[in-house]
Amino acid sequence: MKSRKSLEITGVKEVESFDNEEFLLETSMGFLSVRGNQLHIKNLDVHEGIISIEGKVDDLVYVDAAQEKSKGFLGKLFK
Repeated sequence: MKSRKSLEITGVKEVESFDNEEFLLETSMGFLSVRGNQLHIKNLDVHEGIISIEGKVDDLVYVDAAQEKSKGFLGKLFK
């Protein structure tokens, strides 16, 4: 992350959903929620599993597989 304005994430398996305020990504280490303002995709390489996001990043919430099973995926992300 650079100055909370750009972010490059590796290990991305799938982009579950996105809008200008939140990205929900499935990564090799679990689900990652990126929240902020005026977020947009700068670059996406599905073969390499890399996404670049630009905008004002306010929050990163990472949920690994063990937490998902024990507390429920949506309950943990949006609690």
